[in-house]
Amino acid sequence: MTQLETDYLIVGSGAMGMAFADTMLTETDADIVIVDKHHKPGGHWNDAYSFVTLHQPSSYYGVSSKELSNGRKDTLGLNAGLNDLATGAEILSYFDDVMRHTFLPSGRVHYFPMSEYLGNGLIRSLLSGEETQIDVRRKTVDSTYLKTTVPSTHQRNYEVASGIVCVPPNDLPQRADQHKNYMVIGGGKTGMDAVTWLLGHGAPPERIKWVMPRDGWLLAREKTQPTDDFFFATMGAQASQMEALANATSIDDVFDRLEAAGVFVRIDEDVRPEMFHGATISLAELETLRRIKDIVRLGRVKTIEADEIVFEQGVLPALDDTLYVDCTAIAVGNLETTQIFKGDLITLQPVRAVQPVFSAAFIAHIEATYTDEAEMNRLCTVVPLPNHDTDWLRAQQVFMMNQFNWSQIPDLRKWLLENRLDGYSRMVRNAGKDDPEKQAVLQRMRDNAMPAMAKLNQFLAEL
Repeated sequence: MTQLETDYLIVGSGAMGMAFADTMLTETDADIVIVDKHHKPGGHWNDAYSFVTLHQPSSYYGVSSKELSNGRKDTLGLNAGLNDLATGAEILSYFDDVMRHTFLPSGRVHYFPMSEYLGNGLIRSLLSGEETQIDVRRKTVDSTYLKTTVPSTHQRNYEVASGIVCVPPNDLPQRADQHKNYMVIGGGKTGMDAVTWLLGHGAPPERIKWVMPRDGWLLAREKTQPTDDFFFATMGAQASQMEALANATSIDDVFDRLEAAGVFVRIDEDVRPEMFHGATISLAELETLRRIKDIVRLGRVKTIEADEIVFEQGVLPALDDTLYVDCTAIAVGNLETTQIFKGDLITLQPVRAVQPVFSAAFIAHIEATYTDEAEMNRLCTVVPLPNHDTDWLRAQQVFMMNQFNWSQIPDLRKWLLENRLDGYSRMVRNAGKDDPEKQAVLQRMRDNAMPAMAKLNQFLAEL
């Protein structure tokens, strides 16, 4: 058995593991071992469908030390005019480049791809079976806790009869031309991607049936842009969120106000959403999805037979020559939270809503800078991942508390300002004090922050 010593053992070379390692390499002299079952870094991106893209601007993604987007804006397609959304292939190439040209040449990173972590510092190669014992001097970092899954790797929770063609979206480019009709199963971001891919490649909307067990609130992508030319859209949306919370008379009224401000949107304006996963969508994409009129809202699929489809709340006849597209994988399989810092274990989780790589980089900075575990956990309170619509309130409460705590520490304010994954801090800094219109937006945020937190506490108490 090979033996090796290291300061940090990182389990998983997905986006969060890579972001954590990058910050530790930049801010410390630590040695690092990274182990992952995939053959190259990138985590679940190795298993994603070929037409996948980020749904947030690329500027928010990757590792702190290397830009992913290069400041580009999309000029074509449903994201035209907005900051670019990297493709899955671009993301994999990016992480591979970071590993080969930054991490490994440092001499401080040992990378074990195609290997599994057995616990207690033991690594085993999936090909040779060779085992390596890692003596961890400082801490083990679990970047797999959230259990991210994609359609090609998850287990369907419904039965499909023999002869029925039901595939993950990975197979759409190869199978779509072999069928006349399509049923997309799943109302989340993957389902939206499958529908837009079909429409974008010529499938008539009347031949697409969309199974949507729950409608979801979506974030308008125009309101989440990280560059100064979108200041009024992005920071205006932040101010609108504070105002919506501060002035709302009920939980439903919060969402009504957010929708009226253009922060939240929904596919069908006549159906009240029950879900929120933090997905963003452009207005052009929203209009495209609204072309689908045959939306099935009978709960989850239970069985697909040759002649009928059984749902939780009803039965529909099956269509001839139908390709079923399974988009039911839940991106995050573990919604439970745990302390991030616990002895010699660091468990990576979000500390800012729907920004996992920023969170991993921030956690690494706290690990590199602080020694008091209680204070480290206070600064890294976990933002719960949303599922139901009201989970947005819980996430917003912790997000606001974290932001307030960080703002009280000058060194943390400086780090946030200089870290490329935090676009908001720079946007606020660049809003010159001699620009009264921008200052008015920021003043709206300040004026409503405390009333917003009070309402959040009230509404959460009601829940």
